[in-house]
Amino acid sequence: MNTTQLVQWINTLIRYHNIKAFYNSALWENLRQEVLEEQHYECQVCKVKGMYSPAEAVHHVKFLRQHPELALTKSNLMCLCKECHYEVHHKAENKPQLNEERW
Repeated sequence: MNTTQLVQWINTLIRYHNIKAFYNSALWENLRQEVLEEQHYECQVCKVKGMYSPAEAVHHVKFLRQHPELALTKSNLMCLCKECHYEVHHKAENKPQLNEERW
């Protein structure tokens, strides 16, 4: 599958809310395993902090939905532990306070 076909396929999956089909594909599973092995099954965020956590996820640095052309590009993939992967996808946004609390 060339890049154009891959992008078209992923865009179709996104349109039909079926991106899970990509993550269940042999293309992804094989690449995911390669990346885990190359990064020694270590969370790369924890590693930078001088800690060790086993990686459970292979994360798209540039998100798949915005950059389907990078779906299978190793340089766009990073091993993360469950906690770091959650933090990346659920960053706490600092929302402005609507009113000042006074006690």
